[in-house]
Amino acid sequence: MAPEMNDGETHPGRRPAPPAAADAAAETEPAAAPAPQPGPGADAGAEEPGVDAGVEALPVPEADADADADADAGTPPAPGAEGSDGADGPDEADGEDPDVKTPSLPGSHAGPGTTPAPDAPGVDPRVAAVRRVGAAGRRWRAVQLGACAALLAVAMTAGAVVVGALRDGGGRAVATSAAVSPGLLAGGNLDAGVTSLQAHLRTQPRDFGSWATLGLAYVEQARTQGDPSRYPQARKAFDTSLALRADNDQALAGLAALAAARHDFRGALADADRALEQNPYNERALCSRVDALVELGRYDEAAEAAGTADARRPGIPVFTRYAYVHELRGDVTTARRVLTQALDAATGPGDIAYVATQLGQLAWNQGDYPAALAHYARALAADDGYLPALEGRARAQAASGRREEAVKGLEAVVARYPLPGPLVALGELYEARGAAGDAARARDQYALVDAWTALARANGVDVDLDTALAAADHGDRAAALRAARAEWARRHTVHTADALAWALHVDGRDTEALGYARQATATGYRNAGSLYHLGMIERATGHTADARAHLTSALELNPGFSPLGARTARSALTALTAPPAQTAPRTTEGGR
Repeated sequence: MAPEMNDGETHPGRRPAPPAAADAAAETEPAAAPAPQPGPGADAGAEEPGVDAGVEALPVPEADADADADADAGTPPAPGAEGSDGADGPDEADGEDPDVKTPSLPGSHAGPGTTPAPDAPGVDPRVAAVRRVGAAGRRWRAVQLGACAALLAVAMTAGAVVVGALRDGGGRAVATSAAVSPGLLAGGNLDAGVTSLQAHLRTQPRDFGSWATLGLAYVEQARTQGDPSRYPQARKAFDTSLALRADNDQALAGLAALAAARHDFRGALADADRALEQNPYNERALCSRVDALVELGRYDEAAEAAGTADARRPGIPVFTRYAYVHELRGDVTTARRVLTQALDAATGPGDIAYVATQLGQLAWNQGDYPAALAHYARALAADDGYLPALEGRARAQAASGRREEAVKGLEAVVARYPLPGPLVALGELYEARGAAGDAARARDQYALVDAWTALARANGVDVDLDTALAAADHGDRAAALRAARAEWARRHTVHTADALAWALHVDGRDTEALGYARQATATGYRNAGSLYHLGMIERATGHTADARAHLTSALELNPGFSPLGARTARSALTALTAPPAQTAPRTTEGGR
């Protein structure tokens, strides 16, 4: 059984990041310090500061994928290379004016390309499989997105007038993206928002703030839609923004978000610090700094960073990170209270869906399935297409015994966005159901995980943790161990410790595994999957009493934590608690 899988940005069990937004510091002058507001421990009605100044980051429409992907890797060539249009502004393939380009400044080479057909010659068949699945599932949203695109275009134009945006005629870098209401970009209409950003950049190609927002859009699309080929696009957009204004904290904070999405957490920490040197109140940089410290296993520093972020920019993005730091320390009560306050303060559909989903995941981790389903219902009432809520609802349904609903729900999720987490969850549901053809269906899901990791690796993402988690139970065990060791060498977290322990266990190295399995629970973080792994490793090493205690804890905490893992845990616990088999007493010759 694989623990909850990585979603392309976060570790197992980690809740998805909130919808990406440009920060309030889009103006030319550094942002002034916001007025003090209540923090996570204060009144729940506190409003998130600066929300009207940000722009929700939106993924590019499918036609905007990288046209210049390498045949095997899917990565774009350098600007000016053969096959590149050489444009520095929005891509001509989108129907954009070829005469409107970003100025040719050093490092200015951001522009979306086009994705090759999935079955084009030279395209890795695994990559093609991921693109086919994701593309087919996304087509149904095209009509919905059209109307929103028009609305967003109007909003962008109106916002530019409000802030007195400068037309690009005098060679000056300008910033207007802060005028776009993030509420218009929330609710899953990401493609429409990118279309509007591209249209805006055709008329104002020196708007460094909008280039930074576009970069965040690509990061968000890659993360939520399961297509890491957008990450090179994001890097180009951030480079363009920095070429237009080298000290702009929006783009520096965007680079931090991009590094985190690629699992380069040391780079994310460095970029976040660079952004905060320019603007200590940049919300995205403050949050990325917390994320990076968490993902590096530096939990005490992460708690301190969360406190700093709360003091400077209290609001939903900070509150949710504050809650997660407490959850990692086993303080579920505080985590739940802070998230509840954040939900009470949320007004936009995107924020409501995000926070309600986090509450649902917290409840699911504690085995409270009715509460989890109620939170997911609230999330989906705000945004009926919010993928994390759809996935979470399916997991809670499966844990509640509603297997067929869960299968249908996860099938719908992976049809749209084939990410490793839901792919493994669906494969395990097929295996647990055991109907005709389910074994082959499960293998198909695990094969798509391999395809996703190949695509992600080709686009600069560290996928060792994903590989270790999936391959340990459903693939090449030797590859799982190599990947887990590589990830542990980079960062020591409860999740990497758990992954390495389990990879060692399935490779038959239980004595070595035991220390790592104990580290995975050392902070007080209570996760049924980690407790299950610890119990199984203790059983294999002869620590019978400890194994019985931890397997019992896993099943009491979250009895439906995995369709396959929970079943194995129950069987192992039964074997551990069964009385020893009785044997007939032996008799001596000639006696009784």
